[in-house]
Amino acid sequence: MNHDIIRFRGGKAVSALPVLFFIAWAIVQSGLLGIGDTAGLIVGMLVGLVLGMLLVRGNWGAYADAVVEGMAQKVAVTAIVAWLWAGMFAATLQVGGFVNGLGWLADALGLGPALFPAVTFLLAALLATGIGTGYGTVIAFVALFFPAGVALGADPVLMFGAILSGAVFGDNLAPVSDTTIVSAVTQDSDVGGVVASRFKYAIIAATLAFIAYLAFGFASSGAMVDGDAAALFRAQSDASGLFHLLPIALVIGLAIRGRHIIEAISAGLILAIVINLVFGLAPATDMLAFRVAADSWAAATFGGWPLVEVVPAAAAGVGGSLYDGPVGFATLAVLILLVLGGAQVMIRGGGFQALQDWLLRKVAKSVRSAEVTMVSVTAGINAAITINTAAQIAIAPYIATIGKRFNLNGYRRANILDANTSALGYIFPWAGGVLVGYTQMQALVTTYDWFTPAMVVEPIQAWPWVFHGWLLVAVFLFAAWTGFGREYTTDRISKGGSSA
Repeated sequence: MNHDIIRFRGGKAVSALPVLFFIAWAIVQSGLLGIGDTAGLIVGMLVGLVLGMLLVRGNWGAYADAVVEGMAQKVAVTAIVAWLWAGMFAATLQVGGFVNGLGWLADALGLGPALFPAVTFLLAALLATGIGTGYGTVIAFVALFFPAGVALGADPVLMFGAILSGAVFGDNLAPVSDTTIVSAVTQDSDVGGVVASRFKYAIIAATLAFIAYLAFGFASSGAMVDGDAAALFRAQSDASGLFHLLPIALVIGLAIRGRHIIEAISAGLILAIVINLVFGLAPATDMLAFRVAADSWAAATFGGWPLVEVVPAAAAGVGGSLYDGPVGFATLAVLILLVLGGAQVMIRGGGFQALQDWLLRKVAKSVRSAEVTMVSVTAGINAAITINTAAQIAIAPYIATIGKRFNLNGYRRANILDANTSALGYIFPWAGGVLVGYTQMQALVTTYDWFTPAMVVEPIQAWPWVFHGWLLVAVFLFAAWTGFGREYTTDRISKGGSSA
């Protein structure tokens, strides 16, 4: 594959055109017009890539290669795999009545709508820290905790913000998180030391976020849930759904012990299926069904067999939680791949390097200005690259260069790099973490009789309420300005990243 620099009419800055066009499209579509259609965002990214190609000097082949190269990055594939497994797991718990179990538990404990967002934030943070994937946490909690909270009267926007905040906490702090590992390795540090050194920042932001969710929970007027819908949800509440706390505990336990996320979720998925069948929480066809047309040869031959359902011709196909869970993320997966293609164009076109060089020459004059610049640039890059790990990889060399120039410890550099990319990956309306939650939320309309389209939170609505994300950025801006937690290489030598 061709790795030559791509030259643009107008200079290196033009290499940012595809990504900037996509961001502008997303703001107009989601922000101004209120259209949360993920497929529409795909069109925006495609048009941006075509426009960028028209401004390439010479042969377009290198540009096309860069797009494909970006789409083929391992970080994108890893994220998509996490979505698929998490989707199957969450949907299987869903058909097993876990949401109804949460409703029963909330009533039993007197957990009202004011407390639900704050408790959701804590539990989402726990799950994300255990399994190491914020995206997987968002999928599971939007499928399971979000509808329960909304049905009990919690504000939907506040609930979504709390889930996203929990994902930020885990992505930032989990030892098995890809963002934690990338931030450590690229700054020549060990994962254990990085996690230990960043705990103080994370816990400050998390404490303030928890207080904020409590305050806004009590101040909120709550969800506009029809009385009949709320009564229907409570009537369906069933303690037996809480059996699915066992698969969740299994997933967290295996992840903490260092097992791969696919291993951990697969084990939890198998246990969830067994629980559904043994305790009669869901029939096998709720998890996997081959739906054959009533007038077909297959219906006459295989009708009545396990996992086979005879349905009208228009409803024929494959169904069940193992199908519904992952298939809804296909559109989002395409979008993320295209965005990474656009980011690679910017890298190969010199846009990133030009920005880094300018900042090194003009802005980073002292250790304070250097750290403020590092925080600001990681935030800006994450606005353009919506997969936080990919944003980290793009900006990591700059963080290493400027940090070493001012003799900053590897742990400090890794913490600045990780905090902002973890936080802002769940804030911007076009960010992957937000869109994966929105995609899952749309499916709730067809999952529950009482869940209406009005309860769906549009991506543009969520950004002010991701309290932990915003507070984590604020904590690091404060730390950069005041020197709080700053360490130099002479203070402590960080261990090499190879131990990760």
